[in-house]
Parts: sequence; C-alpha cells; structure tokens
Amino acid sequence: MSEKVSEKVSKPEDQAKSAIVTGSTSGIGLGVAEALARAGMNVTLNGFGDAGEIEAIRARIARDTGVEVRYDGADMTKPEAIRRLVEGAEEAFGSVDVLVNNAGIQHVSPLEEFPEAKWDAIIAINLSSVFHATKAAFGGMKARGFGRIINIASAHGLVASPFKSAYVSAKHGVVGFTKTIALEGAEHGVTCNAICPGYVKTPLVEKQIPDTAKARGMTEEEVVQKVILAAQPTKEFVTVEQIGALAVFLCSDDAASITGAALQVDGGWVAQ
Repeated sequence: MSEKVSEKVSKPEDQAKSAIVTGSTSGIGLGVAEALARAGMNVTLNGFGDAGEIEAIRARIARDTGVEVRYDGADMTKPEAIRRLVEGAEEAFGSVDVLVNNAGIQHVSPLEEFPEAKWDAIIAINLSSVFHATKAAFGGMKARGFGRIINIASAHGLVASPFKSAYVSAKHGVVGFTKTIALEGAEHGVTCNAICPGYVKTPLVEKQIPDTAKARGMTEEEVVQKVILAAQPTKEFVTVEQIGALAVFLCSDDAASITGAALQVDGGWVAQ
C-alpha cells in the first residue's frame, strides 16, 4: 500500500473532510472510498448491491479507519436522487469537500447491434450523473473556498476502442467536463481532475470479457492476453490501490495547482 493512502489530509480548522464516492460498493469506487477513509475523511458510499453485504462493507471501513461512513443508495440515473445524495452528505457531515464521480456501466457491441437503451443508460450513468452530482456540490465548495472533484474517466476518455461507442463517448465527455469545471473553480479553491485508468480487474472489466470475446470471435483467455493486457505495455492490470493513492494525493494541499488534468494510470497504454 502506498504511503500516500495512509497520510492524513489537512483541512482548515483541522476538521475532518467529507467525501462522496459514487458507485463505491465494489471495484474502483470501493478502493477509492477505502483510501479516502484511511486518509481520515468521513465517507458516503453509494451504489447497488445486496443490502447485507453493503452494510458489512460500511461497518468494516468505519471500524478499520475510525471515520464515519454512511451509505446512500441513490440511483445515478435520477437527477433528483443525486441531489438528495449530496444534500444528505452535507446534512450528515456539514459539508461535501471531496466528490469522486465514479459510477459507471459498460456494454460491448458492434454499432449496428448496439441497443439504444444501453446507449441511453451508459450516457446517463457515466456522463450525466457527473454533471448532476458536481452541480449539486459545486456551490458549497465555492462558498467554503475549498473543493476537490475527481472524475474517474478512463483511458477510453483519451483514446477509442471498437465496440464501445457509448462508453468511449461518455468518458471523452467526462474529460471535457473536467476541464470546464476546473476553469470555473480555479479562483475559488476548487480543483477538478480526471483519473484515466487502464484496465483494472474489477467486476465491470470481468463482465465485459465474455462480451468482448463474443464480439471479436475470440476465447475469453485470448481477450485477456490479446485485447486487454495487450493494450498496456506493462502487461499488468492497474490496481485499485494505485488509483486510491492518486485520489488521496489530488485531495491534498500539495495538489492545489493540479486542475483540469486527465491523469493516466494505464500502464503506458495511451503513450503508444
């Protein structure tokens, strides 16, 4: 575990910061939420899943880190639910200092066969929810003179792959949105950055392996070796711990001048 993850993140008047991490009941979001909690932040988890399993996750993080951890099951396709998510965190913790927009879904299919409902759902969750959550939290951050917005984009926010038209479009949109909000927050102590991971072995990636195999006429093992890891010169999956460590750094005072950036954590994928 990187030392960055365990460092305390300072806050004016030495009060604990509060973070929302969307889509944080598994995968990258959970890893980031755990990293922020270890850094001393109170955290609001969000996402779908078994209620008992989610409560176990919430209780474990709170027990292991000593911070307050709450859960909000807001549906990230519903703007009003997203607004209530932010309002609930503000009421519980007094502020939302850090917003990590991570919620996302994927579908892999050739364009001619791409279901229109899947397109709409991916744009809603992967892109529009970023707008709604950021809009809800932004005013408070500006008023307090501090905020950290971290958008989990993707290497696919910078480059494209076939059969992922909705996902690539949404993630490119997230990168553009990140730059715009960075400019709007620049004079108010609010930074906005995108983390662009390569392939991380999460439930989302594991689910798309058989879909990609079907789309490309390959075996699942061939997809892993010839499609997924072939894209990353390191030939290794990115880890959630690496992404969490970067998120913690971006929340620190040392990262105050980093804003509007699309930071690659991709094993060299985009460098090719």
